[in-house]
Amino acid sequence: MLAIIGGTGLTNLPNLEITSKEVVRTPYGDPSGYLTYGRIGAATVVFLARHGYGHTLPPHEVNYRANIWALKSAGVVRVLAVNAVGGVAANLGPGMLAVPDQVIDYTYSRKHTFFEGDAPVTHIDFTDPYCARARALYLAAAKAASIDVIDHGTLGVTQGPRLETRAEVDRLARDGCSMIGMTTMPEASLAREQGLSYATLALSMNHAAGLGSSAEGIKLADADAVLKVGMEKVKLILARAVEMHAAMPADVRGYK
Repeated sequence: MLAIIGGTGLTNLPNLEITSKEVVRTPYGDPSGYLTYGRIGAATVVFLARHGYGHTLPPHEVNYRANIWALKSAGVVRVLAVNAVGGVAANLGPGMLAVPDQVIDYTYSRKHTFFEGDAPVTHIDFTDPYCARARALYLAAAKAASIDVIDHGTLGVTQGPRLETRAEVDRLARDGCSMIGMTTMPEASLAREQGLSYATLALSMNHAAGLGSSAEGIKLADADAVLKVGMEKVKLILARAVEMHAAMPADVRGYK
């Protein structure tokens, strides 16, 4: 089964024909909300709002372990996530979309692994944090929807909920980050620990602090307007991706 994790600006899928909702209890506490099952066209999908269906959970308070565990227990094999980000690279201005291929984690104090307590010491390979197949699916779906996306990028993940300082953005740029978000980690690494195919579609809401139109500060009202328009493109890409995933042979729907 395919799952979609919606972030800021995507707390529901208007084109999802809902068939059922399930409250899942996990060993790690409650997920962000119930799992919403439904169909987009003839394809089955499960949706979860990362910040809750009322957008009440800030990035540092999301129960990432419970979310991923709940999806895995529901039979999910692939997760398509959506993230709103600030653009650092010159080609990631407001409204641009990207399918990042790398991550740098700057978060702290988050529950970031299933391998703790009595669990055996386990290491996962995270050289390439996103599943190649899931990334290819996102890119093919964007092409089918005739929507331009950038096929690369390093997403720097900060703690939040505050936005970054000008100096922090300078540092992130020197580190090689092309965009900044707050929720990809530990979501991506937890998905890898559970053997799930995982990729994200990032929508740039604004230039990061000190850059471009944010040179003198980030105008949140403008960013919200960009988010509203951009999420309409995201929904079109997701609809195509769901259809394409359903048409794939079962042996290529999972992680590679």
